[in-house]
Amino acid sequence: MKMNSRDQSEISGGKVNAILIMDIVGRPPEHLVETLKKMMEEMENEKGITVLSKKIKEPTLIKDQKEFYTTFAEIEIESEDILGIAILMFKYMPAHVEILSPEILAMSNNGFNDILNELIRKLHAYDEIARIMQIENKKLIGRVKELEDGSVKKEDKDSKKKTKKRGKKKAKK
Repeated sequence: MKMNSRDQSEISGGKVNAILIMDIVGRPPEHLVETLKKMMEEMENEKGITVLSKKIKEPTLIKDQKEFYTTFAEIEIESEDILGIAILMFKYMPAHVEILSPEILAMSNNGFNDILNELIRKLHAYDEIARIMQIENKKLIGRVKELEDGSVKKEDKDSKKKTKKRGKKKAKK
């Protein structure tokens, strides 16, 4: 397949256009829209990212739910490189990403290394949070058991006192 100069410039690097779909669930519906707007403002301040267009769908009540709403935003962005898109994915966790252009992406091993290292950095951060939560969970479970044991012992003492009082009352009769 023969490539024209436009294809070669796309392969050699350049701006990357993409659409990100950000979805959100919660309540009240106004909060969902505010949250998406804040997220889009933060995206506009990301280095190397230009927000080209943004649309927020009106929140709708989730079927079979009385209080929870859902909505989504469609954000078209332009990034200086594919790493910028990867960073947005890790930071904002969109529900869907679609690269619009260039049609053919190529990158150096250094570019690919940057993306993989960003992924590893994020995974390590999540792993650290998970470990902390596991430790905290064990502490809470231990504390609950202590409280249960303490209340069981107290209940046992209280029931023994009641039994003794009943026994004394029967003995007097």
